[in-house]
Amino acid sequence: MPRLFEPGTIESIYLRNRIVRSATWEGMCAADGRPSLKLAHCYADLARGGAGMIITGYTFVSPEGKQLPGKMGIHRDDFADDHRRLTQAVHDAGGILAIQLVHAGGQADPAQIGRTPVAPSAVKAAQFPVEPEELTLPQIHEIAADFGRAADRAKTWGYDAVQLHGAHGYLINQFLSPLTNRRTDEYGGGIENRSLFLMQVYKEVRRAVGEDFPVMIKLNAHDHQDGGLSAPDAVYAAGILDTAGIAAIEVSSGTAGSGKLGPVRSKIDAPEKEAYNLDLAREIKAKVSCPVMVVGGFRSFPVAQYAIERDKMDYIAMSRPLIREPQLPNRWLDGDRTPAACISCNKCFIPGLKEGGIYCVAEKKKKAKK
Repeated sequence: MPRLFEPGTIESIYLRNRIVRSATWEGMCAADGRPSLKLAHCYADLARGGAGMIITGYTFVSPEGKQLPGKMGIHRDDFADDHRRLTQAVHDAGGILAIQLVHAGGQADPAQIGRTPVAPSAVKAAQFPVEPEELTLPQIHEIAADFGRAADRAKTWGYDAVQLHGAHGYLINQFLSPLTNRRTDEYGGGIENRSLFLMQVYKEVRRAVGEDFPVMIKLNAHDHQDGGLSAPDAVYAAGILDTAGIAAIEVSSGTAGSGKLGPVRSKIDAPEKEAYNLDLAREIKAKVSCPVMVVGGFRSFPVAQYAIERDKMDYIAMSRPLIREPQLPNRWLDGDRTPAACISCNKCFIPGLKEGGIYCVAEKKKKAKK
């Protein structure tokens, strides 16, 4: 039975341990999505800190799929040198870097994209800033092709893998969810039809990168919204992805409209509050053969270790703890097994909006008092 600091593989990728840095919006890119030197340093620090794999912040594949400011884009060929600087920085630091690809769909910010967002259906949902426009069939096909083109750039520019963002209420998740997908054509109805866009995107990406390049997904196992994606439907989607050859599935849940059951929960201050997606991840793990990673509130070494040993997860994914402590994996490896210092206050994202990059506000205040 593997343990947290035993190596693992995801297809051709060798990971030095079972800790994955889950995709995290950093707010460190130019207005057009061009990645910065500051972001390259951020990823290099994570690599030196010991994470087995780093997944970038959610990266938009086309301009109308952008959400927050400072978000990375991979929609332009002239971003090549900037992306190569990111991948080289991580590789020079001994790390593995995957890029997460996303289209925000109805969650896109009209102020960022300069138009009304698009979505599977013209439905106003709790997580949408405005009522979106319903996608036409040509638009659906073009967005799927955008994912393929983005994946081709990622492979060419030195990324070790790609991860599709199929969670947290973004476009792939919007198609999967009956709450936001009210279509009456081949993309709507039962889960078989609602999975069509997901599989179309996967096939476009696979066609672009070939069979020997890892394509992963972050998948919502439950939306935690009335009428949203349910666990049985998510298990179905995971199963068809597994059959199609997905390299790994990262299990998450919730959307911006899920309240206290959203993806980024606060007050994770006790072991029993940690690993809040683990039960859902076990359901998916039981139905697929590909590696499964789980994200959601990991703070304590024993909880992470048990998820690997007892619950048979292949990898655990962490986000906010690595904002405060990029070196956390190495700290645990070296024998200091005290919990992560992260207090789950979510204030780390405020400077991403106001100061050009996330950082741990609590840690900064602590240092200022010394």
